[in-house]
Amino acid sequence: MSFKTLCLATALTVCFNLPASAGAIMVQDPYARASGKSATSGAAFMVLMNHGAADDRLVGVTSDAAKKVELHTHSEDANGVMKMRHLVEGAVIPAGGMHALERGGDHVMFMGLSAPMTQGDEISVTLMFENAGAVSITVPVDLKRAPKKHKMKH
Repeated sequence: MSFKTLCLATALTVCFNLPASAGAIMVQDPYARASGKSATSGAAFMVLMNHGAADDRLVGVTSDAAKKVELHTHSEDANGVMKMRHLVEGAVIPAGGMHALERGGDHVMFMGLSAPMTQGDEISVTLMFENAGAVSITVPVDLKRAPKKHKMKH
C-alpha cells in the first residue's frame, strides 16, 4: 500500500468515526440493528448531546430504510408488562446535557424495512430538532453490539 493510499484510508476512518453535529446538537455513537434477516422492523440507538444554552427537542426522524420511521419508547403498563409506544411529543435534550436513545428506552424505530439490516450496512437517517433543525447522519448496522449504558460527563 502506498503512503498516499494509507493517508487517505486513515483520514476516511477518522472522518467516519467523528460525531455528527448541527449547531449545538451533537450525535455520538449511532448504530442500528434488527433481530434477524427476516425481521420487518429494526431500531437505531445513539447519544444526543446539547452543547447549547437552551433545551432542544428531537421531534421527528426520517429514513428511506423503512416505510415508517418513528421515535419510540418503552413503558410499563399497570400489569407490569413492557410496551412500546410512539413518542408523539418527541424527546427533550437538556441544555448542556444529553439524552441517550438506547435499548429498553427511547429509540428510533424502523417499521416495514425496505431491505434486511445486514452487519456492516449503513443507513441514512435525518433527525429533526425543534431548534437545531435537520441533522443528517449515517448509522452503521451493528447486529453484534451488546447493550450498554452511556455515562458521559460534561
